[in-house]
Amino acid sequence: MTRIFQALAAALLLSVPATAQQVSDAVAPEAQTDAGAAFTGVSDRIDAALQAKASGQPVTADSWMIAAANPLAAQAGADVLEAGGSAADAMVAAQAVLGLVEPQSSGLGGGAFLVWYDAASGQVTTLDGRETAPLKATPTLFQDEQGAPLKFFDAVVGGLSVGTPGTPQLMQEAHRRWGRANWHDLFDDAIALADGGFAVSPRLAEMVARDADRLARFPATADYFLPAGQPIAAGQVLTNPDYADTLRQIAVHGADALYHGPIAEDIVRTVRTAPGNPGTLSMLDLSIYHVVERPAVCVPYRGNDVCGMGPPSSGALTVGQILGLLDRYDLAALGAQNPEAWRLIGDASRLAFADRGRYMADTDFVPVPVQGLVAPEYLDARAALLGGDDALPEVSPGTPDFDHALLWADDASIELPSTSHISIVDAYGNALSMTTTVENAFGSRLFVRGFLLNNELTDFSFRTHADGIPIANRVEPGKRPRSSMAPTIVMKDGTARLVIGSPGGSRIIGYVAKSIVAYLDWGMDVQQAVALPHLVNRFGTYDIEAGTEAEAMAPQLEALGYQVNTRDLNSGLHAISLGDGLTGGADPRREGIALGD
Repeated sequence: MTRIFQALAAALLLSVPATAQQVSDAVAPEAQTDAGAAFTGVSDRIDAALQAKASGQPVTADSWMIAAANPLAAQAGADVLEAGGSAADAMVAAQAVLGLVEPQSSGLGGGAFLVWYDAASGQVTTLDGRETAPLKATPTLFQDEQGAPLKFFDAVVGGLSVGTPGTPQLMQEAHRRWGRANWHDLFDDAIALADGGFAVSPRLAEMVARDADRLARFPATADYFLPAGQPIAAGQVLTNPDYADTLRQIAVHGADALYHGPIAEDIVRTVRTAPGNPGTLSMLDLSIYHVVERPAVCVPYRGNDVCGMGPPSSGALTVGQILGLLDRYDLAALGAQNPEAWRLIGDASRLAFADRGRYMADTDFVPVPVQGLVAPEYLDARAALLGGDDALPEVSPGTPDFDHALLWADDASIELPSTSHISIVDAYGNALSMTTTVENAFGSRLFVRGFLLNNELTDFSFRTHADGIPIANRVEPGKRPRSSMAPTIVMKDGTARLVIGSPGGSRIIGYVAKSIVAYLDWGMDVQQAVALPHLVNRFGTYDIEAGTEAEAMAPQLEALGYQVNTRDLNSGLHAISLGDGLTGGADPRREGIALGD
């Protein structure tokens, strides 16, 4: 019961104005409201982590560490690690809490990708817990009667966008392979918080208020997030007994509790009867879902191997291409304040995104030239395009070596940012990087058994063809939509060196690549690297993070030929470096922290 009282204490503290803690001069002022005072007093360890983050300092440890998007979730994982659990055990505990306290970003109704480094063998394993399209889905799922693509939120809100959830099975599979703790016990903290109440964070309250009209469309969703018609408020103590009961069922019966029986029946009923926008998810879809082990994608960079999740994620390939192109240039000599460095980074990203849009999709359905896209000779040829003095006037996909036809049209699917990331290193030296999501904020807005269902199917292309040429990432029954999630482990001489990842839609790729460059090229510690202002270029326009020192670079980038867009860029990077001890960093733009011992 201790945790419940701690959460209630945090709720009381939320009503007190925040003290004058400065998060980081490099972070937009509006992000600072998310970062600190709401969780002060929950525990001494959390207080210390918040103070370090507010002062721009990393957290250090000797034995184990976790960095996660909410202090209560990080604490749940830390408790497991402190008791001798593995990184896989800690992930299960942290994810269970995240689904309660940060439901807009991830949960039991979503999916995830996991990268695991095994200290005993030195091997990297990647697990695909991405959602799948229902067997009754058709390629024209998101088109109207005239064959035109639906507007994004017309497709998102309701049952049409819901894919078969993968997160519960991924949690179980990771525990089966690498767990040390009792499965049943890993849900205790989340159950206690769901039953006893937790303090609504400023970020959750703000996002509920912003999305109130959509959340109000479904009675169960409205009852939870908009009680008596009003959005839940920061500091309000919120209970979720239905979620506690769901977790009890999973604790006793494993992930099968969600894929078979009454919980599964409620999921299917909710999707298929969603007013105005029903979906086709079935009991069969749930019963046949399985986690897939995929080959890790590893790309050399500065004498390291940058490893991550291959297709259906575009994360590792696109991050790998960006870094592979930059490996031919001396970014360290240029430095972080040099517009030439950002010209190289920006155009390397544009080249990689051009390949991403044409070639990357679920390899179970579409042949993808994975090896060709990161082959040294291919990267050499593409890197030569960066040899000019100003922005590339136009960018097009390359032609990587492949033994299949490469006749694909370019995709233009929409990926809006709402995701979460967990980085963990345990006392045994194992490392875990997992990015987890329900896709758009609050997913489909359908709420069942205490958790939200994803809208992951809208990560597919709404169009099936362009000018008669098929699009690789089109909807197909049983297919997994392409993702930008990029959970990453950087290896050096067969040993994990950096564990990193972020939410942020398709900008995830840029956030992760930038932070790796900051750490490896510019000598920043992990807290400095994740706090570094964002400059992201995917399709030609340079996005510059508003309210940061990066704004001063806008005229210089415009002089190089870029169109510049100054805007909020709300990542959620969590990173841990390994060397002489552990060093953790948490993105000051959000509520997360790093905890270690």
